[in-house]
Amino acid sequence: MEQPEPQVPQVVFLPCPFQGHIKPMFRLAELLSHANFRVTFLNTQRNHDLLLLSLDIPAFRRQCPNFQLLSYPDNVPLGLDQHRLSEQGFVDCLLSIKAAAKPALSELLEPKTGRRPPTCIIADWLIMCSSALDVTKEFGNIPVFAYQVGCAHYMWMDFHLLKLIEEGEVPLRDKDMDKPVTSIPGLGMSVRRRDLSGFCRLDAACKQVIEISTNYGSSAVSQAYGLILNTFDKLEAPVISKLSSFLPFKIYTTGPLHGLLNNYCIKNSNPLHSINVTICKEDTSCITWLDAQPSGSVIFVSFGSLASLSRSQILEIGQGLLNSCRPFLWVIRPNPIVGQQEDDSSPGQILMELENMSPEKGLIVSWVPQEMVLAHPAVGGFLTHSGWNSTLESIYARVPMICWPTGADQQVNSRCVSALWRIGFDMKDTCDRSTVEKLVNDLMEDKRDSIMKSMDPIARRAEESVQEGGSSYCNLQRLITDIRSLIPT
Repeated sequence: MEQPEPQVPQVVFLPCPFQGHIKPMFRLAELLSHANFRVTFLNTQRNHDLLLLSLDIPAFRRQCPNFQLLSYPDNVPLGLDQHRLSEQGFVDCLLSIKAAAKPALSELLEPKTGRRPPTCIIADWLIMCSSALDVTKEFGNIPVFAYQVGCAHYMWMDFHLLKLIEEGEVPLRDKDMDKPVTSIPGLGMSVRRRDLSGFCRLDAACKQVIEISTNYGSSAVSQAYGLILNTFDKLEAPVISKLSSFLPFKIYTTGPLHGLLNNYCIKNSNPLHSINVTICKEDTSCITWLDAQPSGSVIFVSFGSLASLSRSQILEIGQGLLNSCRPFLWVIRPNPIVGQQEDDSSPGQILMELENMSPEKGLIVSWVPQEMVLAHPAVGGFLTHSGWNSTLESIYARVPMICWPTGADQQVNSRCVSALWRIGFDMKDTCDRSTVEKLVNDLMEDKRDSIMKSMDPIARRAEESVQEGGSSYCNLQRLITDIRSLIPT
């Protein structure tokens, strides 16, 4: 008797609509697509359109024929400009994201002729996991995997936020920011109030944001089928162990995801490893400029897709870079450049002023293919906002960091970089030219040997984790096997 063909797993991805969340989830979606899964990536309309502009669609369709890109209507105040919202506006934004995703997911799951329900949903831990769990209860409890785009340390600290409110530690207004926080066990490093989540720095909306994060994040995770983390075991082993004992399901550490994908593409001669997933338009001219710079000489500067700088901050950082006398490549987004303007200067005028200061030493661009830049031999250091994607990419490329975090998980990440892993410096809450100059020179020369002594083994472990037989490679295979096992027999 002829055996029926095995059913193909179908996975729906539901990312939160921010660049730093979309990118790693898209990488995992690609990997599952290469494992012959049918993948649906559900994005807001605006981000869907921007993503289509960044992809070589014909090549992408050839390599990932079972990868479907779908969208739902935007329902978020001011699009992605969260940094321009008031505290209450930020709360409304989070709730709007949740409200917009639910009907779109319901429509996708609605039974129709000839269409099977998905095998599972992989939903962003922030807001989206809760939405997915709410919706799937109406359709037979489809398994939901929670995806945490931040590090394990941030997640573990998040589970303690309500306790910090009860103890009066947060909100952080008018408090000694250097006072140690002792009520979060198992971190492997000392943590100060200034190292807590950026949400703790909010004033009136602090408790509301943390309750949203807890009710729609931490508590939702506990109802999920499993948890996927973009990290690797040997980077955060003690905290991953804490999470494993705390949560009632499997944890899959699969990072650095871009390293896993690059290895797959190289092994299979797949040209997609050169395609960058971004909702920001990239300027690739910087690669030619980097080609002309000496090895290890350039300090790369980027503060991510959402951070907002004032005019004085831009000029202080710029003057510090110039005073260091080292070539720099600086990403400054064209819109918006400045969030808290201190005079009537337009963003264009500020850019012109900065470019006039640095015509020979620096290059200023609007956005870059960051993985490619960090891997370039001319880049010797990274002045970063400490987003988790940037942190992992920097580790994988063996590029030490100066951390200037601006919110959310970045405060935690920068503390890990400086105090736990000792692969860079933490410049949080400081922005003056003398500090920038000193830390750039320390990173690039004066203290480089000690920093690289810590960086080299960590980077080597990151590379080993994504190679065949490595922890992240094996965890990805375990995830693939476990999703296949969810198909009804």
